[in-house]
Amino acid sequence: MIEIFKSEQNVLTRIPEPEPGCWIHITKPGYEELMAIGRAHQIEETFLLAALDEEESARVEKENDQTLIIVDIPLVTPSASLGDAIYSTIPLVIIILDQMLITICLESDTFLNDFIQQPIKGFQTQFRSRFVLQILFRNSTRYLSCLRQIERAANRLEEHLIRAQKNKEILEMLRLEKSLVFLLTSLRANGVVLERMMRNPYIKNYPEDEDLLEDVIIENKQAIEMATIYSTILAASTESFASIISNNQNNVMKILTSATIVMTIPTLISGLMGMNVRLPVSQQYGFWQIVAATLILVLVTTILLWRKHMF
Repeated sequence: MIEIFKSEQNVLTRIPEPEPGCWIHITKPGYEELMAIGRAHQIEETFLLAALDEEESARVEKENDQTLIIVDIPLVTPSASLGDAIYSTIPLVIIILDQMLITICLESDTFLNDFIQQPIKGFQTQFRSRFVLQILFRNSTRYLSCLRQIERAANRLEEHLIRAQKNKEILEMLRLEKSLVFLLTSLRANGVVLERMMRNPYIKNYPEDEDLLEDVIIENKQAIEMATIYSTILAASTESFASIISNNQNNVMKILTSATIVMTIPTLISGLMGMNVRLPVSQQYGFWQIVAATLILVLVTTILLWRKHMF
């Protein structure tokens, strides 16, 4: 889907055709759709093809007065089978042309909708470099939001595990840990892009844009630190709870083994005494003597196992 916007008197409006100073927002693009846009505006074909690759790496390229910026953005997908959402990343392609800016994303439900649905302070489609920095700032903010959601989900799972150790919670914590790895890798790749943009003289020509870029870099570094801390804590928690579950299972098996040993004593004695042989007990009180001996043996065995911490 292709949407075209332009800021007019500080209001973002949809326009039918591209014109200087506009923003072309493309979501879920098809090959023919991108090629048509490329022919209309003489865009490098490699820039457009990069938008179709879900595994495209974050980078900055410049070719024939056209600048390509690719960053990874967080994607939150609801999960029907698991209790929490699934966190991943997808590339966002930003192409800066001489008189307009183009964004291309494989998904439509992203933070770019914030620019469309609600006013953003200082947002003007005509200011292309500032618009790019505002996109990057919103992207870093969205990463921080996802990290906080992951932290809350991890705390909730820990509370469930404290009450009842189950494999389901362990699997969900492993999934959150995997999501943190994806987010952390993407944040570091975005950091390389931001550092390269910091050396761009075109950005440094505008002091306000340079300050905004520094803010974006700070937000990205903060997100990297948070993701690293959360990943370390979650990994340690997952390992600890897995060890607790394994230890509890071993304790249950130990108790069952001890109970089996104790229950074997009456079975063994009754089997021996049930044979058709003469028993060394009195005829009148023989049964009770055997029961008493059995109880004594069971009691002694239980005490010994208790002292060995088998119960």
